[in-house]
Amino acid sequence: MDVIAFVKQPWPWYVAGPLIGLTVPALLLLGNKSFGISSSLRHICAACIPANIPFFRYNWKKEAWNLYFVGGITLGGIIAGNWLSDPSDMVIHPALAAELSSYGIHSHHALIPADLFSWAALGSLRGSLMMIGGGFLVGFGTRYAGGCTSGHAIMGLSTLQWPSLVATACFMVGGFITANLILPLLLSL
Repeated sequence: MDVIAFVKQPWPWYVAGPLIGLTVPALLLLGNKSFGISSSLRHICAACIPANIPFFRYNWKKEAWNLYFVGGITLGGIIAGNWLSDPSDMVIHPALAAELSSYGIHSHHALIPADLFSWAALGSLRGSLMMIGGGFLVGFGTRYAGGCTSGHAIMGLSTLQWPSLVATACFMVGGFITANLILPLLLSL
């Protein structure tokens, strides 16, 4: 099989999952570092905001590796999105396509529907709630839970931390409730 064709295809969970999971022991063995993405936002704010806010007064330079890690994730996303993505339309189940169409979402052949997430959609109530409201809730939840889903579910669970188990269970319950109860209400706006 051609290497480029192999990289471009969707990887099965049993390949991608262990690769993500192996990040945890690699970080712990190579430098006793914890995996998590939301902490990098705190480091960026501590480095860039000269305000005298107590939450941002710490030695962020000690955690600069995290900024390189997030930079690599960003660069990897740009490379994958521009040069390694499959240009054909996404194939979704016809029942899902019909349901999305009933909500007025006709751009469901892309990973991110432009009917929901675009500058034009931001001008509508539905688009504003999805992007601005959703972004605020994700930020608030991350701060309230003391970390993001990747930090708690990947790092916290693998190191057997009880708060991470509680946070991950709450993330999952919140996701199920949102996807099945709240999202249909928002989409019908």
